[in-house]
Amino acid sequence: MSHKQGLEQYPDALRWSFGDSPALADELLQLVLEGHKTATCSSYHAFKNEDTPQVGDYNIVLDGAGQPSCVIRTRSLTLVRYCDVTAEMAAKEGEGDKSLAFWRQAHQDFFERGGSFAPDMLLVFEEFELVEVF
Repeated sequence: MSHKQGLEQYPDALRWSFGDSPALADELLQLVLEGHKTATCSSYHAFKNEDTPQVGDYNIVLDGAGQPSCVIRTRSLTLVRYCDVTAEMAAKEGEGDKSLAFWRQAHQDFFERGGSFAPDMLLVFEEFELVEVF
């Protein structure tokens, strides 16, 4: 399917990329495409001006250049504090060695770059499935 056809097939889908840089967007997208990454999380406060994701939502994931690469569908949502994320949750994010220790450091670094880290910060933990690759 072409990018254009994909965008037409999912007109209500949000379009976004993972991470906070083109390199990280490409790295995390690749983990999704390879089946290693089936979850992601965001600061709950990041949604203060927009709706939080909903189960069943379709999202078009962009690569680091802003090009549509795939469609994912939200399977479940959990509100959890950063300090309460489990090893199982960390593994579903598919990053690094999939350990909780790696997850904690990578996400602390990410949230600190955005200026909003606290050990008890509330996260939206989103599990998803890969629906289509463009």
